[in-house]
Amino acid sequence: METLKIMPARVRIASIVKKAIFSGEYKSGDELSLTGIAEQLGVSRTPVREAFQALESEGLITLRMNRGAIVNAIDRKFVKDSFEMRILLEAEAAARAAKNGMDTEALLARSYKMKEQGADRLDVADYTELNQQIHTAVWNAADNLKLRQYLMELWNGPSTGHSRPEKLEHYEKSTEEHIRILEAVRDGDAERARGEMTAHITRSMNNILKYYL
Repeated sequence: METLKIMPARVRIASIVKKAIFSGEYKSGDELSLTGIAEQLGVSRTPVREAFQALESEGLITLRMNRGAIVNAIDRKFVKDSFEMRILLEAEAAARAAKNGMDTEALLARSYKMKEQGADRLDVADYTELNQQIHTAVWNAADNLKLRQYLMELWNGPSTGHSRPEKLEHYEKSTEEHIRILEAVRDGDAERARGEMTAHITRSMNNILKYYL
């Protein structure tokens, strides 16, 4: 699984486990250990327990008394419904960020630099951190606490393929998409920002569904 970078610990942990379930790394019936995941991610059991509670509320896992959790049976429609809700909310957030005059200068500069260096030289940890910072900056700029809260609960991180070439292709395309989103927001073009964010998350959804049997 991925390592932790930014966002509250429970959200980051939930997003990592959620992505592992969506991508098939964890399958229906697999046991998830509080202690095991805490050790793997280098955190205490408390944020893992909080993440498990959030994942159970989404229907992804079933908690077991003092024994971690069991992964539930999740079908393609469940995954699609989750991503479609994120598309609706985050596209709106991008449109609001554009209307609210979000400052994109620093994020664009880092994104341009990442594009110039190319996928083969990309540092995955840097990409993951910038990816989270771009999305959370858009949520914050939308200036709606409930909208931000819902999007944080839906967050699942980069939706890459399984092989290294597929992952690198995703990072490259995602960086280009981030630039288009940020440029639209910078230009105050709400509808273009909405469309670019919709296309970005739709492609991520299709990456996951490609491997979800």
